[in-house]
Amino acid sequence: MPTSAQADGAALNVHRSERRTQVTDLTLVHRAAREVGVPQHILVTSLSPPSSAAPAATRVAASPRDAEEDRMRRRTLLTATAAGPAALLTGVDDALADAPVPTGTGRLDARLATARALYDKGAHSQLLAALPDLIADGHDAAGTRRELDQARLSSVYSLTAAVLIKLGCHDRARSAADQARSWAEVSGSPLASAAAARELAIVLRHQDQHTRAQRLMTSAAAKLEATGLHTEASAAAYAQMLCTLAYTAARAGQRTDALAMTEETRRAAHRLPATAPPGRLFPVTPAAVDLYAVGVHWALGDAGAALEAGKDLRPEQFPTAERQARMSTDMARAWWAWNRPEQTAQALLDAYRASPGEVRDRPTIRTIVHQLAQRHPRTTGVRELHTAVTR
Repeated sequence: MPTSAQADGAALNVHRSERRTQVTDLTLVHRAAREVGVPQHILVTSLSPPSSAAPAATRVAASPRDAEEDRMRRRTLLTATAAGPAALLTGVDDALADAPVPTGTGRLDARLATARALYDKGAHSQLLAALPDLIADGHDAAGTRRELDQARLSSVYSLTAAVLIKLGCHDRARSAADQARSWAEVSGSPLASAAAARELAIVLRHQDQHTRAQRLMTSAAAKLEATGLHTEASAAAYAQMLCTLAYTAARAGQRTDALAMTEETRRAAHRLPATAPPGRLFPVTPAAVDLYAVGVHWALGDAGAALEAGKDLRPEQFPTAERQARMSTDMARAWWAWNRPEQTAQALLDAYRASPGEVRDRPTIRTIVHQLAQRHPRTTGVRELHTAVTR
């Protein structure tokens, strides 16, 4: 956590940068990015002067019917198009510190479903733009003290944590995950509690607090199992807890536990459908478990086993662009660890085509792209990939 003096200095650095018509002092920008916890590429993008013509990828088209049915959604999309990611992160920061004034626009459950759809597409900027209003209206609804509204607010915070984790904003994600847990406990919803615990465990893992993350996930899985797992939704949630627990153990270097938990996860997911029903909070399938196995073996340093675990996975097994891209980025990490630059580049191109944000916005994946460009500039696909991600 930065000290008060560091935060003040970071704010001054950002202010100085914002006054420029173009970003010329990269040292200043990089120092500010480190101090406020914003990835450098995001801060540079937000401080760059707007181009005279927006690229095609950022245009937002909405049908007249959509605009009539949900003016707030249209405003959110337009805001996401116009504002830089760092400005959007500031809006989320403000909402996490103190919920904004409620908008009272549209049914909260429908808007939450729309926000989840943005996450599933990898539309991170649009999602960041939508979250402050969603948090505000979630708090307003939770004021009724109805358990469903409180659980829904927890879900809003869990989604906020999830997208912040992708962007590498782990301190912000920790704040959102803490809020998600608090509201889940108030609501008494086992599924909301499981979702919140999972996001917090992922944050703890990124902060190298592996023991705490494992303890949290073990407790969450045990609580779910104690419900009896009488519904398919609860069985899917339990399988997801085991997936996350296995990967957490792998990241901690606990090979035996990680592999045993992976097999337990396969048994738990055995009866789940190959395609999860729309709207399910934990859309775990047998293919999703196999994808987790790729990550487990990669985290344990066994790239060959990771590639073997994912050899039969196909994009059509995953219903969302985010999951399809995640399949490709996980395989890319394994190929990169196996020292296969051409296969790495191809997998990342596949991921980019499925969801550009899953490659462009994730710091760890961008790092691989830059390493490919530096070490293997003439390898097939590398130039195309680097151009796509950095333009």
